[in-house]
Amino acid sequence: MKTIDPKEVSTAQLHSYLLGAIAPRPIAFASTIDSKGNVNLSPFSFFNVFGSNPPILVFSPSRRVRDNTTKHSLDNVKEIPEVVINIVNYAMVEQMSLASTEYEKGVNEFVKSGFTEAPSLTVTPPRVKESPVAFECKVREVIPVGDGGGSANLVICEVVMIYINDAILGENGQIDPFKLDAVARMGGDWYCRANGNSLFEIVKPIRNKGIGVDSIPEAIRFSSVLSGNNLGRLGNVESLPTQEEIADFGNDPRIVEMKQRFIHDPESFVFHLHEYAKEILEQGNVETAWKILLQA
Repeated sequence: MKTIDPKEVSTAQLHSYLLGAIAPRPIAFASTIDSKGNVNLSPFSFFNVFGSNPPILVFSPSRRVRDNTTKHSLDNVKEIPEVVINIVNYAMVEQMSLASTEYEKGVNEFVKSGFTEAPSLTVTPPRVKESPVAFECKVREVIPVGDGGGSANLVICEVVMIYINDAILGENGQIDPFKLDAVARMGGDWYCRANGNSLFEIVKPIRNKGIGVDSIPEAIRFSSVLSGNNLGRLGNVESLPTQEEIADFGNDPRIVEMKQRFIHDPESFVFHLHEYAKEILEQGNVETAWKILLQA
């Protein structure tokens, strides 16, 4: 494994490693305004949500690595401590990328990228009308971390108004990730689209107290078929099936067929049981997978 001491590589090289590894990163498409009324629109992937009471978002317009200059967005929030953080989806990603061009100060990236300025209710900067979600924010604090090229400037924002396009809401009134169709930043020129087969669900452990991987029988835990993800899912159950449930499942046609086929080959029987369980696990049926595995 490659080992890197951050002090022994250039900032540019370290920057590349960090952005390549810490991914995907959500994108803050930040609209700001200066004291003369000039609007700026720029994307930042050093961004996330850090609290909900009060609602806090933080993004970082870092100093440019190549020449240690600051970005217009940072200058603007110091002059007018307000920002609208617009969320980016796939339908607008190319225009967003165009807005990241380093135009001269005073050039309006809304115009350059073809986005529509929509007036905000509580802050001065406009929001991006095409964005599926937008957060009007008051800037609480700007914290510089370092003073060299690549150093961070943490812009701590309190959300004071939220806009959500009805088209991205599901039947339960919550944001549907498939309808949102969000994009995220990877390293280099790469992006990630959060849709299709890349979206999957995992039941949160907070909803129950799983038995843990350490409580899985060794014959299953050290399986040559089951992956770490498979074991993690198996370990998230609160209890194992009862002996009666296991016995009843022994009448499953596929189990009966395997018992007959491998009557003189117990190792192959276990191997095929684990393959069957893996298939069922990846369909999300953990209880049935356990009943399969405990047939051996």
